[in-house]
Amino acid sequence: MKAGEPTVGGPAASPAEGPLRWDIIELLFFAYRDFVGDADHVLEEFGFGRAHHRVVHFVTRYPGLKVADLLDVLRITKQSLGRVLKQLLDEGYIIQKAGDNDRRQRLLFATPKGEALVVKLAGLQTARINRALETMNSEGAEIVRQFLLGMIDNTDPDKVLEEILRGRKTAKDAR
Repeated sequence: MKAGEPTVGGPAASPAEGPLRWDIIELLFFAYRDFVGDADHVLEEFGFGRAHHRVVHFVTRYPGLKVADLLDVLRITKQSLGRVLKQLLDEGYIIQKAGDNDRRQRLLFATPKGEALVVKLAGLQTARINRALETMNSEGAEIVRQFLLGMIDNTDPDKVLEEILRGRKTAKDAR
């Protein structure tokens, strides 16, 4: 930060952190807005929001995901998840089964209807990602991947993130 430059909304970064990265911060805001905006327009048609999208996404990607693990992934309250999950269950996007070994476990699975919605939304988001990556070579795409991984707080990785970091391929990857 330059001397005399105003700080907006908070203290200046400590000297050890270097200058504030307003450029990257704002690009991330706009990129996120447009990335989720593509899906938001489709979700509105169903009366769904971003929380619905995240729930059905992770349930589709990780069949048999436990409700407790989904809470860890999304980092939302039980009440918030309960409301969203109830709507997705009632409208037939997700089904819930008891665990084989522990009947108290609630395992979540996407229905074909839920999978179709996730594929539609992922298609919109993939198109945006592909447009952004088309000016880069495969090394550039890996740099972007590494950058995004570096942005994730890895002091408390959850089980789904651990699977991503290990490069787990799911049956859903083929779609």
